[in-house]
Amino acid sequence: MKILSTKIPAVAICVASLCAFTAGQQMADPTFDTSVARPAYAKRHPKILFDEAHDNFHTATGRYKPFAELMKSDGYDVTSNKAKFKAQTLAGYDVLVIANALGEEREDLPGVSTSAFTAEECYAVRDWVRAGGSLLLIADHAPYGSAAEGLASRFGVGMRQGFTNDPANHDADTGRQSFLLFSRDNQLLGEHAITRGRNAAERVKLVLSFTGQSLKGPPGSVVLLKLSDTAFDVKQPGDKEQTSAAGRAQGLAFRFGRGRVVVLGEAAMLSAQVIRGEPAQTSFGREEVQMGMNRKGTDDRQFALNIMHWLSRLLN
Repeated sequence: MKILSTKIPAVAICVASLCAFTAGQQMADPTFDTSVARPAYAKRHPKILFDEAHDNFHTATGRYKPFAELMKSDGYDVTSNKAKFKAQTLAGYDVLVIANALGEEREDLPGVSTSAFTAEECYAVRDWVRAGGSLLLIADHAPYGSAAEGLASRFGVGMRQGFTNDPANHDADTGRQSFLLFSRDNQLLGEHAITRGRNAAERVKLVLSFTGQSLKGPPGSVVLLKLSDTAFDVKQPGDKEQTSAAGRAQGLAFRFGRGRVVVLGEAAMLSAQVIRGEPAQTSFGREEVQMGMNRKGTDDRQFALNIMHWLSRLLN
């Protein structure tokens, strides 16, 4: 989830749903514990290239710093990417992470929803994955789906590019229908090495997302986060026109050639963010709201680790 500015012309009406947050400050949680008691990689250190070259809302030194630090604690070598994607840019890295890229530097510019990547970049990433690389592509609610659609389509992934809600399977604590609940109890958590982990301690039981879009995977893909029959998409929060999201997903995993791909339709679940402000400003009657791996009662932290373990081939 990204708190939208009222300056975005294409999604101005989104403020109807999200304006309660805008007066608060969305930031990485400085108290989140990123330590790992038993790092997965003590000797070998897989190399993560974290994209920061495409006006990304989430960066390894910004709102995704907790994710980056968690991966470092687990034994990964994390490098920020400032260059356009080419074969030379990607060479030597094991995993490419792209989180909420945009088509423009600022949200109030008309091209914010245009592709964040050139056709040449899309082909470079596709060929790199096909040859054995691993990609974690994260594209949130509008306008991020539109900005990432060109790249996602190279892997056969369709992005609805709106906002997904579920009146039957959402966060009871906040009551927000766009904070989606995926658990073993509601049978919306898919069966995969990522959700199983290496042992019982790493088994994922519940994942909470925080306002994203819906996805459709290519043949052979595994749905990690399944959308229920009651889930629906809207172009903008508050829209009366709804499109069923049944049969779609908010998380996918699949092999592509010799490589591996995970696509998520929501970004905050792998972050650890807080929104701070007056209780009236957060809309939850609290001075602070937690979103992501820092949210108690979820396995979002373990989900993040397991995703990277699968992409780096620790999990089969």
